[in-house]
Amino acid sequence: MLELIKKMIGDKKEYRQQLARVEALPEDYRFVFEKIHGYMWGFAGGDGSDMLKTQNELIELFEAGAADGKHVLDVTGEDVVGFCDEFLRDTKKWTDNFRKKLNRDMMNKFERGNDSK
Repeated sequence: MLELIKKMIGDKKEYRQQLARVEALPEDYRFVFEKIHGYMWGFAGGDGSDMLKTQNELIELFEAGAADGKHVLDVTGEDVVGFCDEFLRDTKKWTDNFRKKLNRDMMNKFERGNDSK
């Protein structure tokens, strides 16, 4: 139990540090980050540690884009939702279990269908 509490405290500290880095970004990057942040955290699965890692990668990408003088939409593209979905592709999400169940149900159905022939 103590390890879990230490992990939660560490994750919260890391989260605050990440948000402090966001505050240092130009206004347009902050605006887009806040919108993406709300979108991506709506999909967070498990204890959120995967999403914390993904958020850090997003901040690094935005920091690099800002340092290169790029407009934020040059980094994300104009389809920001598409950018988010692609960015979250390998991140654990709460919808993963539903997706796995749907695929499993289809496979079970097809296997039963093959047995009856």
